[in-house]
Amino acid sequence: MILEIKDYTKKLKSKTVLENINLKLGSGHIYGFYGRNGSGKTMLFRAIATLIFPTEGDILIDGKSIINDDFNLQRIGLLLENPDFYFHLNGLENLSMLYEINHKRDDEQIKKYLKMVGLENDYKKKYKEFSLGMKQKLRFAQAIMENQELIILDEPTNGLDEDTIHRVHEIILNLVKEDKLILIASHNKEDLKLLCDKVFQIKNGKIVGELNL
Repeated sequence: MILEIKDYTKKLKSKTVLENINLKLGSGHIYGFYGRNGSGKTMLFRAIATLIFPTEGDILIDGKSIINDDFNLQRIGLLLENPDFYFHLNGLENLSMLYEINHKRDDEQIKKYLKMVGLENDYKKKYKEFSLGMKQKLRFAQAIMENQELIILDEPTNGLDEDTIHRVHEIILNLVKEDKLILIASHNKEDLKLLCDKVFQIKNGKIVGELNL
């Protein structure tokens, strides 16, 4: 998979939140995006996931516009802060509901990913009873459970204990061996240093350079 972001600019009213972004990224690599809160990291990820649309520019995957062409969004796995889950359902039920949008129900498949992230003993709890760390694990599981080719992770280790951070790192490194294209946004340089092949710095909605970590 080749992801190309071409002359991408997004304006919200009078504010430019992304300005003239140009990147070309390929499968089999982990790319990091570093910047302070409000720098544009999350907005860029929303753009790639087509949750927002450009004022100018385009985003292409394998030469096809994901904005203007008939692109299969099932190829993208996304972890953003505070996604909506149903509070009255348990972990398995929440993921099953999402999984069934594109697939036949397969609880064993979902349980495999729940175990992978360390929720094998907790998924029967209602989501409203989840701790912050458990919620983050569930978010991570839903971003990878459909074998997505492009995996977009916004602050994936937020709220996790040290052991779970190591587990998440291991999962990410295994996924890239399967020729996935993985994007990670973080304000934690240590995460990016351990995982990424290349790290871009974002400031005020612009890519201002690469970090040597």
